[in-house]
Amino acid sequence: MLKRILFSICFMQVAIPAIWSCTSAVVGAELNPYGRPLLWKNRDTSTFDNKIEYIPAKDGEFAYVALFNAKDSLLNEAWMGMNEYGFAVMNTASYNIKDDDVPEKDMDKEGLLMTRALKTCKTLSDFENLLNEMPRPMGVEANFGAIDAYGDGAYYETNNHSYVKFDIKDSPDPILVRTNYSHSGRENEGYGFIREANANHLLSPYIKEKFVAPEVFTELLSRSFYHDLLGKDFSTEKEEWVIDQDFIPRYTSVATIVIEGCRPLQKDEKLSPEELTQQYIMWTGLGYPPCSEISAVRCTPAGVEASLKGDPETGRSNQCDKVLERKSEVFPFTKGNGNKYIDMTKLVNEEGTGYMEQLVPKNLETYSKVRLLRDK
Repeated sequence: MLKRILFSICFMQVAIPAIWSCTSAVVGAELNPYGRPLLWKNRDTSTFDNKIEYIPAKDGEFAYVALFNAKDSLLNEAWMGMNEYGFAVMNTASYNIKDDDVPEKDMDKEGLLMTRALKTCKTLSDFENLLNEMPRPMGVEANFGAIDAYGDGAYYETNNHSYVKFDIKDSPDPILVRTNYSHSGRENEGYGFIREANANHLLSPYIKEKFVAPEVFTELLSRSFYHDLLGKDFSTEKEEWVIDQDFIPRYTSVATIVIEGCRPLQKDEKLSPEELTQQYIMWTGLGYPPCSEISAVRCTPAGVEASLKGDPETGRSNQCDKVLERKSEVFPFTKGNGNKYIDMTKLVNEEGTGYMEQLVPKNLETYSKVRLLRDK
């Protein structure tokens, strides 16, 4: 009976939540074995083509590097990024804190707000000032996550007129997870309750051991087919076909990114942008996360690999295109509800030739090599 109910739910999803269904976390430096705060986002959107671009400083604005939609030729809307002063920001859509009748055509301005923040903010206090000064209505309904060079981290559950701050310092463990509802919003509304439970379950042993490293997010959570309601991991069930419902990685997942900051500065301590940009790394996997390769991105002119940038003519990233080709093998059905069915054998199989089996060791090697150079 339960399987039949879940099967039915799969075909009754509301369009918008299925499209904007990100999973995210803000992590304090105490939990990372390398002593640096983290900002993670598993991005979901209907825009499958994404790219990474570096924007130099100009006219008093800061240099920054960020994730953009491929078609955003003017780079107006950043969906996650970090700047030369160590401020980093991302968001997840929320569906339970909008309390007005502002029409949809005047909403969805989260990317614009984050671009402005990257250009002008150095600290969480700066971001709070920006939120306070923004014209109302702001055109947003989101959970904004942010970290800075002083080790501060928080979520800002924000609607058109106000926000509620959740500081990692106030959490029993310095870590917070958000999906597509706000904890300060209306109860039992929104989306992503099971995905949040998945993330908390998967993170639990790493929190206990204080070993929440960036690769825990990109190589475990963003490639996990654990389902908390059913209490099982479908990647270990040896089933060929699995219904794509309430996992962290989804058909609509287009990137997994972890921004790893510097060891927190003291309040009277300063580092130059040159020093900070050598410490900050944006660990980036473009495309469908279970099939993605991890690249280390920095906020410098040479800090973004050419394969991650948009092609001058098409705007598309070569790396993203490569991963999307792999994804087409994982979701081979193209008719009807075909995109709800995962061919799990393309990700894990008895021969050990699945994409996750091949890519995770390679990605862990990337982490090791880049981290060794950084920490020297």
